[in-house]
Amino acid sequence: MRDVEARLDAGRGLWFQGDVGTGKTSLAMLVSKAADEAGRSVLVYSVPRLLADIKETYEDSSGSSYLQLFRRLCSVDLLHLDDLGAERRTEWVLEQLYAIVNERWQEERSIIVTTNLCDLHDLREQVGARTVSRLTEICGSPIQIMGHDLRMTAGLERSGAAGSR
Repeated sequence: MRDVEARLDAGRGLWFQGDVGTGKTSLAMLVSKAADEAGRSVLVYSVPRLLADIKETYEDSSGSSYLQLFRRLCSVDLLHLDDLGAERRTEWVLEQLYAIVNERWQEERSIIVTTNLCDLHDLREQVGARTVSRLTEICGSPIQIMGHDLRMTAGLERSGAAGSR
C-alpha cells in the first residue's frame, strides 16, 4: 500500500500490456482499489467509454460540460485508463487522449494504463507518438503480462463442468 501512495505522491503510474484475457485489468483494478482505500481520488474508464462520455458533453442535454469532465479527469489522484488502443483512431481521438495525458504529465498526476497493443510502434500509430512518450515518462516501461486468455480457460472449464452433469 505504501508503494501505491509513494507512486501517487510522485506522479508515477503503471502500464500493463499483454494479450487479451491475461489479467491486466484485474491487476490495474487492484492498484486503483488500493489508491481508493488510501483515501485517494480515482477515476476508472475504459478508453472507448471515456471517449463516448466526452462526446456526450457536446450535446445540449448533457448534464456536464466538456471542461468540467476534463478538469475532473485531470485533477484526480489516479486516472485508470483501461483498454488503450481499443478505440477507433481518428484525429479527434488523438487530440482527446493527448490533451488528457499531457495535462496529467504536466501536473505530475498518476495514470495506470492497460493495453493489448504490445508493440510500441503499433501503440504510437494508434494513439500518437506524443501520447506514448508522455505515458512512458509517467509510467516507465510497460509491464508485460503474459499467458493464456483466462476468460477462455474459465469458460471452457464451466462448459466442461456443465457438460459432465
